[in-house]
Parts: sequence; C-alpha cells; structure tokens
Amino acid sequence: MRGTPTVTALLASFLSFSHTLASEQQPFEFGEMSAPQYTLPPLPYAYDALEPHISSQIMELHHSKHHQTYITNLNNLLRTQAEAVHASDITAQVSVQQGIKFNAGGHINHSLFWQNLAPAGSPEAKSGAAPELVKEIEKVWGDEKTFKEAFNAALLGIQGSGWGWLVKVETGKEQRLAIVTTKDQDPVVGKGEVPVLGVDMWEHAYYLQYLNGKAAYVQNIWNVVNWKTAEERFLGSRADAFKVLKASI
Repeated sequence: MRGTPTVTALLASFLSFSHTLASEQQPFEFGEMSAPQYTLPPLPYAYDALEPHISSQIMELHHSKHHQTYITNLNNLLRTQAEAVHASDITAQVSVQQGIKFNAGGHINHSLFWQNLAPAGSPEAKSGAAPELVKEIEKVWGDEKTFKEAFNAALLGIQGSGWGWLVKVETGKEQRLAIVTTKDQDPVVGKGEVPVLGVDMWEHAYYLQYLNGKAAYVQNIWNVVNWKTAEERFLGSRADAFKVLKASI
C-alpha cells in the first residue's frame, strides 16, 4: 500500500493538472469567493452494458449515488474553503482539508474508473486494442497472464477499502510501469505518475453481486477492462489522463 499523500500535495497536484489542461482558466480562484463546481460525468455506456460481469444495479448505484455523493460533498467543501480564504479564517480552512482530500480523491478515482471499463466483447475490451502497452507489460512481467496475476494479487492484498492501479512513472526521459495500491480514496497524483488502469476495491463496487467473493470480482473485471483507454493513457500525458475531470467542471 502506498503512503498517504498530504492534503497539500493532493491540492497542489489538483491545481497543477487543472492549470495544465487549461492554462487560461484557473479553477481555484478564491479571491472572488469562487470555487470550482464539479458535475457527475456521464458514463460512456449504459448501466447494464457491463453485465454479467458487473450488474446494472451496481453500476447505477455506484455511479449515480456513490460518485455523486463525493461530488456533492466536494463542491460544498470547496465553497466553504473559498469563503474561509476570503475571510482569512485559517482555522476554517484547515478544518475542511481532510474532507476535500477524501471527496476530491473519490471524484478523481471514479472519473478515471468509468473510462477504464467497456462492454465485454467490444473491440476496446480486447488487449489487442493496446499493442504498445501490452508490449511494455510483456517486457516487465514476461507475459499478459503473469501481469494479471500480479495485479490481482495486489488488489486482493488491499486491507479494507482502496484501489489498485497500473501506473506509468515518468522520470526525466525515462518511463516505467508499476503496480501500486492506494488507501480509501487517495488518488494517483504523484509527480510524474500517469494512472493507466485502475480497479475500485471498495465493497460498493462489487458486494451486491459478489458478496464476500471479491476474488471472483477481481477475476471477472478483466472481461470489461477498456484496453483502448489504457493504451491512450500509456501513450499520453498526465493532462490527457485527467481531461475527464476538466470536463466535469
């Protein structure tokens, strides 16, 4: 499990990729008591499109209830923070930081997760849609089967709630792939990190269908992984990966 990023680091990263995506518009303009107001991004498929691997009931609750709650809470907290900054109330500013971190992470992670999924049988759900990524996976893990086994082991090793990610780590001109896990709603926003593929390991992502059989959920989710999106993120930049968030403002 990765270390928990500080609130300051999270917000700095949040500001950084927002500025990169649209340098002409800085979302966090607290001087006028304004704050970004996020909206629920639509799914690129119907709620029942991932059946039988993820049920329509889970998808509807997960998207329209759980994700929406993170967004509602985040918007309220950002508004409170903007007012506190305007009033120079440092105590009030500090009091909302943990909530901003948690709910912003929930919005970031879920926005990325929906794009990581595609209906089983679609061209996007075939690893052939990610030739360059698969080539790099084979270079690191030997073959696709061994990679999936390593990823699954990381997912099942998460204690409590969290996420598993395949991340592209960029250091100077070099890049490498790594499997990492994050706790609760901590997002992958470290310097030089591009989230390529993420899997939600909170119980609300699978329990209604799989009960305590999360190993079956982990195994079956590979049937609906969007390899095309993973390929685009692998070949792209951090700004490319997080563009879905800019669209939700």
